[in-house]
Amino acid sequence: MSVNYAAGLSPYADKGICGLPEIFDSSEELKTKVESMAQWIRDSQYMVVHSGAGISTSTGIPDFRGPKGVWTMEERGETPHFNTTFEDARPSLTHMALLQLQRAGHLKYLISQNVDGLHLRSGFPRDRLSELHGNMFVEECEKCGKQYVRDAVIGVMGLKPTGRYCDVTRSRGLRSCRGKLISTILDWEDSLPERDLNRAEEACRRADLALTLGTSLQIKPSGDLPLLTKRTGGKVVIVNLQTTKHEKHAHLRIYGYVDEVMGHLMKLLGLENPDWTGPTLCETSGGDLDILPFGAWKKEVKIELKIEENKDTVPKRRKKRKADSERNVEKDVKVEKEVKKEDKEATSASKYKDDVFSDAIPIKTQNLGSLNGSSKNSLCSSDVNSTLTETSDENKNTDECSS
Repeated sequence: MSVNYAAGLSPYADKGICGLPEIFDSSEELKTKVESMAQWIRDSQYMVVHSGAGISTSTGIPDFRGPKGVWTMEERGETPHFNTTFEDARPSLTHMALLQLQRAGHLKYLISQNVDGLHLRSGFPRDRLSELHGNMFVEECEKCGKQYVRDAVIGVMGLKPTGRYCDVTRSRGLRSCRGKLISTILDWEDSLPERDLNRAEEACRRADLALTLGTSLQIKPSGDLPLLTKRTGGKVVIVNLQTTKHEKHAHLRIYGYVDEVMGHLMKLLGLENPDWTGPTLCETSGGDLDILPFGAWKKEVKIELKIEENKDTVPKRRKKRKADSERNVEKDVKVEKEVKKEDKEATSASKYKDDVFSDAIPIKTQNLGSLNGSSKNSLCSSDVNSTLTETSDENKNTDECSS
């Protein structure tokens, strides 16, 4: 599919300020500013990055409000030209630099306004990423919330049905969810995904450094998120070729190509960009064991964002329930044997006392489930009863109380 996804959105009049002139710092200014940014990153305990369309322009995917952006050319009555597709686009130097910063422990959370899926395809861990405007490769069940990551773009936008259905198996494997799958791409008036937005806001409030890359910060509420970091005492760094909406709030303003800035930064931090060998999925930030080839995405077990799961894999919860039941069965059998032994002894005692005393000894029954302590998980506690003997022997009661 062509990268002109904007053609599938609804008409919208106010697309913000477009076509502002680009500004470039001198080489000396750029060097000094990047050195300052590198030192702030070294000192940071929790850095958050906000990425926009500007980090993908070097991959062949156009931005929106730059001199050759989609909305800018639309205002001029011109038709933009595209020479790549979302499937063919490769992560840029900046995408891979962000991945390395995360692996090195500098980058704690990434907030993206992009829909091209390049962060996810680069191998950036999903549990450290909020894609606020959706992903061209992801569709979601409107019923249970499970997300499916595809190897080709969904082809539908605006949270509309894709024509597919959820195959999540419900409890006990009785039936599938069968909810409609919808696109995750937002249209102009659509609300941001609550889960991703909440996680992004929490990260911004916690951050002591917010780095914004390739975004004009004009779209709300995503464009205002860096201000949350400033309000809690953190620093804000803006890297962009055009002026942005929040220039006056920045502690450091860098005018330059994002790839050039990130290249200098990585050298100053002593880090090398990892090579991109093809689309990969990293579900969590736990390490290399979580990284899978792109074609293996369908085999991932759902974790937090509910990636497609292997139907042959038994969920841990089901395994635990089965193990608990087996332990309870063993307990019930053991208790049953002990009760039978007590019954036999009680019967003998009762027969002996019947011969000695004229009054019969009362018998009381009790359900084994209460003895087992887990009647719901037990396979046999509801079918077995035991008889427990009470004695009216005053001397015996006296001895028991005194002990």
